[in-house]
Amino acid sequence: MSNTFLSQFLMITNIHSVLMVIALIGLFFIINKISKKFKFTKLMIISIFMGLGLGIVIQAVAKFPSDPSQVTWINEVSTWYSLFGNGFMDLLKMIVMPLVLVSIIRVIMNMKEDDLGKLTFKSMGMFFATTATAAIIAVIVGNLFDLGSSIQAVSASEELREITSLPDTIRGLLPSNPIKAMADGNTVAVVIFAAFIGLAIRRLSKKYLDIIKPFMDFVEAFYKIIVSVAITVIKLMPYAVVPLMASTIASRGVKSLLDVVDFILALYISVGLMFVVHLVIITLSGMNPITYIKNASKALILAFTSRSSLGTLPVTVEALTENMNVESGTASFVTSLGSNMGMNGCAGIYPALVSVMLANMAGVEMNFTFYVMLIIVITISSLGIAGIPGTATMSVSVVISGMGMGAYFPMAGAIIAIDPILDMGRTMLNVNGAMTAAVAVDKSLKINEKKEVKVA
Repeated sequence: MSNTFLSQFLMITNIHSVLMVIALIGLFFIINKISKKFKFTKLMIISIFMGLGLGIVIQAVAKFPSDPSQVTWINEVSTWYSLFGNGFMDLLKMIVMPLVLVSIIRVIMNMKEDDLGKLTFKSMGMFFATTATAAIIAVIVGNLFDLGSSIQAVSASEELREITSLPDTIRGLLPSNPIKAMADGNTVAVVIFAAFIGLAIRRLSKKYLDIIKPFMDFVEAFYKIIVSVAITVIKLMPYAVVPLMASTIASRGVKSLLDVVDFILALYISVGLMFVVHLVIITLSGMNPITYIKNASKALILAFTSRSSLGTLPVTVEALTENMNVESGTASFVTSLGSNMGMNGCAGIYPALVSVMLANMAGVEMNFTFYVMLIIVITISSLGIAGIPGTATMSVSVVISGMGMGAYFPMAGAIIAIDPILDMGRTMLNVNGAMTAAVAVDKSLKINEKKEVKVA
């Protein structure tokens, strides 16, 4: 009875578990003490290094095991850390769908129909273009690293995901059940549902303004409230970053990283190069890239540590509207779409690198036709990939099946084993791609508005 109480309920069976939980609480006290001395961004960076250091300490105490999942007390520590780290992400996810719903209703009921069409067309165009660019960069980097030549094939920890056809994928984005769509995190479906409500409000306001005015006031009031809730939750970010980072490092063995170091380097170099492409787009949109990085850092740090594009959404919207003067409607609309489609890291770079690696391992000929087909498959399949941890594997499944290499999926076992480390950089790039698209689209729409005013 006592053993069950400790191992299954209290989740503490070793003195190391107690010490590491105390260490985390101690770091919380330090963050609380220095929070008044440092700006939020610097505090976030400090929290990342605290989490990194704590994760390495846990690994060192456990004598750097090859498989940390077999060390009971590390699993216990990760469970306790998830209370703080993943608990924070749960609070963010709590406000994601209400924020998306009310933001889209609010912007559409105040927007011209022509502007809505332009916003949708330009947003999707940006996402498809940047995803294709990310895939091209990854193909080049993957070939330069000659991925697959030095990776030992092992059994995959996951099986090939079931593939959904493109028509079924698109249909799945439609809100047949809006409540279920919110529960499933299907932001595209929520955007579509909100769009119908917003269009109906604007249409009815011409004849029945006095009747629907209370609902319009409710939308405005609820928007203010949900934004205030988001700001309150966001203030807890530095405390969440430490356990999120520490748990990721502790639960992945250092030895497992060394086995696939070339793939890790290839991915992060690809992410870095695509990040530069984003900064070029930002510069062409009239914004100083250095200023942009400072303003976007809060969202990027959270994306890196949490590995959830969808969970980072409230922070992303706040960074765009408060720090970059992007219209709230544009920020909400573009980033909401970006959490389900066109993710440059998970749906662009990652499947391209895995495809190159598997092709090398299996001896598949990679000619010009192979690469063109790969870019097309990646770009099309980037539609409808949910912005939550783990869905990059789904993207890989779709792409390698589309390339006729589905049978080789088990060869990627070594990569899947260290997926959380890869997912950190991928998710950060996903969020940065969405923010870049929002800035570029907002700039384009504002230019069009100025032209229309001059013509008038």
